[in-house]
Amino acid sequence: MMQKRSIRKEFTGRHMLMAMVGGFSVVIAVNFYMASLATSGFGGVIVKNTYVASQKFSGWLDEAERQRELGWEAEPQRADDGHLVVETLGVPELAMASAMIRRPLGDLDTANLDLIRQADGTFRSVDPIAEGRWIVRLEITSAGQSWRQEQQIR
Repeated sequence: MMQKRSIRKEFTGRHMLMAMVGGFSVVIAVNFYMASLATSGFGGVIVKNTYVASQKFSGWLDEAERQRELGWEAEPQRADDGHLVVETLGVPELAMASAMIRRPLGDLDTANLDLIRQADGTFRSVDPIAEGRWIVRLEITSAGQSWRQEQQIR
């Protein structure tokens, strides 16, 4: 009877080094790839100083409460012809409105819109806006009072 001989190569420090370098290379490459995807698609709002922003947070909450007490409501939407139309409720007749729009994702695309009050009480942008998703930052002012809202539209 013939005996089988197994030939086993010895696992050396060089093998371990190659396994470690190869494994960490894959992890690092994937992390860099994912980080590049995350930063290239972020069009969000960034504060310059998070500490200062945290100190102003209570003031922002108080301002939001004052806005709620005004009782004003607004609903922005993109009309079929591409114009931004804002339906309002409880807003004074002589109020003025303005809007800034930005894309929520992808390329940072922003625009300031002039809004004109219509006979039916709605506000309508002078220029149409491109199709797609937008975040509308709406501001309505009247008699020294100010109301702001941010909402996504399609």
